[in-house]
Amino acid sequence: MSVYSNGILLFRFRNEILEVMLVHPGGPFWAKKDYGVWSIPKGLPEGHEKPLDTAKREFKEETGFEADGEFIDLGELNQSRKKIVHVWALEKDLDITNVVSNTFPLEWPKNSGKVHEYPEVDRAGWFNIELAKKKIRKEQIGFIDRLMGIINYSQKEEPLEKKRYRQTTVESIFNCRIKT
Repeated sequence: MSVYSNGILLFRFRNEILEVMLVHPGGPFWAKKDYGVWSIPKGLPEGHEKPLDTAKREFKEETGFEADGEFIDLGELNQSRKKIVHVWALEKDLDITNVVSNTFPLEWPKNSGKVHEYPEVDRAGWFNIELAKKKIRKEQIGFIDRLMGIINYSQKEEPLEKKRYRQTTVESIFNCRIKT
């Protein structure tokens, strides 16, 4: 039997460059992991909740922000053999420095008897498409591709030296600020 999860992929344009917002999982296991672990804010339905209502609730729980507007249905993708994820896209700009997540209890270190509360999401980030595809879980890349197709967006090329400098420097500086 499959488990269904529903989420919202925010997107915005900065200087005509498409960016998507992803979240990084909280907790000690994920603390030092970066590439391939970021995700679209998503979660499981409660009771007989409608899928889009689940996505909106989970977005608020994981970010602290309401998600309202014109949603673009990106459909479903299998995240694993037993998990199916349904995602909607929404064009909206958020100040990610104000992201606040719900928490969960976890015994850490394992078998220590010490239970700590950890945020479900420890940070959020806006990423251009090239970097987002490196950061996001590989099973969710298809949602970014679908969004690009629906909004008829193709990546704009920047000079290589500028592209590398901007992604490395601005990305590093921005993530340092979020962690404070």
